[in-house]
Amino acid sequence: MVSLNMWTKDSLQELIKEKMTDYLFVVVSNRQPYIYKFKKGKIESLRGAGGVISALDPVMQACGGLWVANSGGDADRRVCDRKGKVGVPPNNPNYTLKWVWLTKEEEKGYYYGYSNEALWPLCHMAFHRPIFRKDDWEHYKTVNEKFARSIIEEIGNRKAFIWIQDYHLALLAKYLKRLAPKQLIVAQFWHIPWPSYETFRICPQRKEILEGLLSNDLLGFHIRYHCDNFLDAVDRELESKIDRERFMVTRAKQHTLIRPYPISIDFEGINHIAQSQEVKTIKKNLVQEFDLKKYRVLLGIDRIDYTKGIPERLLAIDRLLEKHPELKEKFVFLQMGQISRIHIPKYKQLNDEINALVEEINWKHSTDGWNPIILVRRHLSFKEVIAFYKLGELCVISSLHDGMNLVVKEFIAARRDKKAMLVLSQFTGAARELTDAVLINPYDREQTSDAIWKALNFTDDEKKKRITKMRQVIKHNNIYRWAGKVLSELLKFDFKE
Repeated sequence: MVSLNMWTKDSLQELIKEKMTDYLFVVVSNRQPYIYKFKKGKIESLRGAGGVISALDPVMQACGGLWVANSGGDADRRVCDRKGKVGVPPNNPNYTLKWVWLTKEEEKGYYYGYSNEALWPLCHMAFHRPIFRKDDWEHYKTVNEKFARSIIEEIGNRKAFIWIQDYHLALLAKYLKRLAPKQLIVAQFWHIPWPSYETFRICPQRKEILEGLLSNDLLGFHIRYHCDNFLDAVDRELESKIDRERFMVTRAKQHTLIRPYPISIDFEGINHIAQSQEVKTIKKNLVQEFDLKKYRVLLGIDRIDYTKGIPERLLAIDRLLEKHPELKEKFVFLQMGQISRIHIPKYKQLNDEINALVEEINWKHSTDGWNPIILVRRHLSFKEVIAFYKLGELCVISSLHDGMNLVVKEFIAARRDKKAMLVLSQFTGAARELTDAVLINPYDREQTSDAIWKALNFTDDEKKKRITKMRQVIKHNNIYRWAGKVLSELLKFDFKE
């Protein structure tokens, strides 16, 4: 039997082998785990970016099954079969990826529109007003139905466990249950925060969103606070029975368990990759490329998003140099960020703001041959990301609001040498677990700059003590524990007769 004390890749595989071999296991997300693109006339495969992929790809490699996702690569159609399926990872297939093909109009309305101009700002307290358009909502419903039909096509007459990921697919469980009410047990994990009711109530489609999510048998959030917020919204908006002791909602004979599941990473996998010769070579090349040999390296690694607090972080670096000019020519701050959602005006404005800030701060503090900030804008392979983690003695995560933030956990897992430190926003889910980081309020420029200064001046023993504790937390609360707890809960449900 599987031990619930320490989850590993092997114990997760054992659970699935014992309990789930008679069923199809399906993960569904908007973003695909592997992307196929044309590069110099050849097809190149890349692992997708983002927390959902980082979390779930190792799980799917452990257990197999089917991953259904929106296509995002210009060469995807060249590598799949006539049903839109391909084995992944490309070099050693362990599971099947199936693409759902969207029109440009659907992608604009469902993804850029309703998902990221309505739900994303609604759920993140970063002071950006959500935009609700009727056409976007119609596309959102259409695409959720399209995903449902694509999944049912694969299931046929079998029974299946469906695990839906994130806010793009809030209606999917409802459509799936309509199409195959007796064949499915459905869970959904909401990877971003769930807002307070005072915020959520501005959503014109709030009842439909809640009804969709309550079609799941199990609904997971990162932390208990988000579960409480969700139950408050249900209590105020829908006629239902809420059992707050069991954290269960009953509505129209449908029971939905609401649970906190702090997401994590493949600690041992990242720890292993970080020691590889390939990562060591990449790290050496990066030191040469950015001329880092003489400097202490500080890191910021994010997708370019207004929730990540990148301008606030840059202004804290500016303030650090104002208060401690003796640090000039002693360090460089490497800010890596892949541009995303550039079709949305807010993201274009943010991109322009970051460019302007970097230029201004570098002009203000630069000396001959030295700039304090280096901005890196390119897609990074996973091994390149790990190499960057190993370069920095300090990682600064200044999110204004974050469900979890897995960059934090990856950075700690990659630092087996224990010679690094973490400055972490208190508004991340990770801050609740990693209390040995230097915690900050990213809105407080003075506090953030002081925290960076403090972390830079820790002794080696202090760094080692703190990072050892954080590594132990992440090693125990790893991605297989997260997945194992969710799947163990799912296995308690019975298929309807």
